[in-house]
Amino acid sequence: MTSIVLLGPQRLQPTLRAVAEALGDEGPLAAVTAGWEEREDEVERLVAHLGRPVVNLQLHRRAEGAFLEDWELAAAFAERRGRLAEAQRIYQVRLGHLLEAARDLVRRTGRPEVLGPEREDSLAAVRALDARHIDRLEAVHGEFEGRWNWEERKSLGVRRREVQGLLAGCGAVALAGGNVAVLSNRLRLFGMGDLLAGRRVFAWSAGAMAAAGRIVLYHDNPPQGPGDPEVFGKGLGLFPDVLPLPHARRRLRLEDRERVGLFARRFAPLVCVALDEGSGLRWDGRTWRPAAGGARRLTAGGTVEEHLAA
Repeated sequence: MTSIVLLGPQRLQPTLRAVAEALGDEGPLAAVTAGWEEREDEVERLVAHLGRPVVNLQLHRRAEGAFLEDWELAAAFAERRGRLAEAQRIYQVRLGHLLEAARDLVRRTGRPEVLGPEREDSLAAVRALDARHIDRLEAVHGEFEGRWNWEERKSLGVRRREVQGLLAGCGAVALAGGNVAVLSNRLRLFGMGDLLAGRRVFAWSAGAMAAAGRIVLYHDNPPQGPGDPEVFGKGLGLFPDVLPLPHARRRLRLEDRERVGLFARRFAPLVCVALDEGSGLRWDGRTWRPAAGGARRLTAGGTVEEHLAA
């Protein structure tokens, strides 16, 4: 049975060691740091914090090595990336208009019996676009994976088996943060969803996002101007019911009841959980329990409340 521990960001307030020791987790820990890209091998701080062996799976380096050996695979991977990026841009255009309408209706005053159904219909249109977008992204992934079977590509097959061998000597796995697009693509390329089954997984920042069933990007105050939360595709789906939101305090206007409420209602029935420094949740295969400092959730009423307290 897969056990999942979602933690807040580890750079400023590391809690991984304390949580792992409380769970009796010991022995070599496999680490996925592909989201760090070229800095993937810089795991010294993680090793020092844990005080136990860390086996770096080096998914980013292994993927780059496979692409260097197999130019056909590299070209197909780049072509897929271009198709996904184009689909995301088109989705962003449509999403912006739908969310603008949804927010306008939330702000309006009038008869509840008139406004209520219109607000729900507007939000339903956003949800339908999100769902269609995921289907389109999955169609692109499915075409690539159907054509480029890893068992038939020596460059990738050798490296997948290397990863399997390294995992055989480890108990738990840590999914670190970084670039969520790079991380999720490498996890998918190496079939990590299947390889993590039955293991304990510690995930934080982009790692928590990539481990979820759905990846959502969000930043209410990006440098380029106001941002809209956008669906970025499917994650590994290692746990149910929860949409993890790392760095929520920094990236979301949690004091803005309109934006918080719309966010929570849009992604319901998923529980939108804020994972800031010191936060943590644990899924034991049956229920969620607090880990580290517990966590808060966004509510449909626009507030942020304790979800599971430590």
